[in-house]
Amino acid sequence: MNTEQLEQNEPGTEQVDLEAGTEAHQNELEQLRGERDQLQDRLARLQAEFDNARKREIKERQDARDRATQSAVEPFLGVMDNFGLALNSESTIEQLRAGVQLILKQMDEALRSLSVQPVATIGEQFDPRIHEALGSIETLEHPDHQVLEEIRRGYILRDKLLRPALVRIASNSAQTSE
Repeated sequence: MNTEQLEQNEPGTEQVDLEAGTEAHQNELEQLRGERDQLQDRLARLQAEFDNARKREIKERQDARDRATQSAVEPFLGVMDNFGLALNSESTIEQLRAGVQLILKQMDEALRSLSVQPVATIGEQFDPRIHEALGSIETLEHPDHQVLEEIRRGYILRDKLLRPALVRIASNSAQTSE
């Protein structure tokens, strides 16, 4: 509306137009406030769901670790029991030695149940990927770099080396000079 039209209108009608415009703005403002409140409520719910999912994932991960630890420890509990029995027994040295050999066998079985295998050593050709040479033994009877003695057993978990075997290897001067 221009000024002339306002002047032509009757006094008081201008006030009604302003009130109607203000009322429309008020309704729109109330509608926007309602939408804002709904969005804030939705955001708060999503944040709570996210926090719950994060906490659930942390708990599930810890439970999985606990189950893995339990399955790794269980086979060794019997070994520990047998060591305790061996220490408390009043046996001869020969009986104690036989008992320790049985415990060692039980320990090997426990490792095998976890897919842990010993590294092949004596009689094998030296392999730096799975063997660690601590020294050599001069000999003409064995091929050069053949493993002659195992000092400490090495272990493999499936295809992954857990620790190398410590070995002494043959040093055959007749073969190395050829």
